[in-house]
Amino acid sequence: MAKEDYYETLGVERNVDEKALKSAFRKLAMQYHPDRNPDSQDAESKFKEINEAYEVLKDPEKRAAYDRYGHAAFEQGGGGGGGGFGGGGFSGFGDIFEEMFGDMMGGGRAQSSGRGADLRYNMEISLEDAFNGKKATIEVPTSVNCSSCNGSGSEGGKAPTTCPSCHGRGKIRAQQGFFTIERTCPTCHGAGSVISDPCGTCGGTGRERKSKTLSVTVPAGVEDGTRIRLTGEGEAGLRGAPSGDLYIFLSVAPHRIFQREGANIFCMVPIPMTTAALGGEIEVPTVNGGRARIKIPEGTQGGNQFRLRGKGMSIMRSDARGDMFVEVSVETPVKLTSEQKDILRQFEAAGGGNVENHSPESQGFFAKVKDFFEDLTD
Repeated sequence: MAKEDYYETLGVERNVDEKALKSAFRKLAMQYHPDRNPDSQDAESKFKEINEAYEVLKDPEKRAAYDRYGHAAFEQGGGGGGGGFGGGGFSGFGDIFEEMFGDMMGGGRAQSSGRGADLRYNMEISLEDAFNGKKATIEVPTSVNCSSCNGSGSEGGKAPTTCPSCHGRGKIRAQQGFFTIERTCPTCHGAGSVISDPCGTCGGTGRERKSKTLSVTVPAGVEDGTRIRLTGEGEAGLRGAPSGDLYIFLSVAPHRIFQREGANIFCMVPIPMTTAALGGEIEVPTVNGGRARIKIPEGTQGGNQFRLRGKGMSIMRSDARGDMFVEVSVETPVKLTSEQKDILRQFEAAGGGNVENHSPESQGFFAKVKDFFEDLTD
């Protein structure tokens, strides 16, 4: 089944600005949040799709890649082979990454100098891992220096000989009329030397395919899309040339309770109607695994937000933390007993249902409705 366009998932136009994109995401995330739809698998699936779309489109680099290549920009596979960690995957950078970031990271150098290719590894981490940081061990299928020839490409580690065609220059010249054309030597492919007795293990390339186990440190406070660079841990170069680099792309999995925006954490908490009306205290979880208490003033309305300073995400290279915002949802009681219903009827009879005195939002709404109908009759 074809994957839905990210813009259609969020219900926005392709030229949407950052503010409107965030607004559309927040609205849909609230609508399909698992806590509001506890028994709906469809809502949970939709919630994950919304998060996935927003995580791509909010990042300018990812959005640019998506606008150009669609979902193919983030699909697994490619020249580096399979593998994975925590549901992630591994592949060669390929044409997309090289075109988007090649100039910045020296694109094309592997082809011209024999330097090993840069590799990409996708790692998914939890929100708690992003908060605390973690150490992880990953296994990367890659090309390493041949164990038989130590990367030289020659049997027994013998030194290569000077190319007889280009005499070590790596290029040859040909005269065509008034012009002299210079091109890469077809014998040594630009290396300037040749292997007279190729290694039987690697066939003269100086490298072989193996899996490499690496230790990765994920710092606290990383965001979705963060790239970690491991210098020299990419593919080995041809015949002893320098190795490429390994880039680990981090993605933060959606959380069942919290939503993250930068360093801030958002959480929606249902409260009883009585607590909203009379006031009280509630206890909420925090992203570090602790708890916090919030004082609810009497007359609290659904949608009111409470800010807990310093209870949000860790901030990279800092001891500071973001804030946590708790939005309350007033819950209407269900399955009332006869006695409870009688109490509510008594409350209503005593004027509890009086919009003017007790329901400011309803009063404002019905005042607008009254004005609306009066305008129609004028």
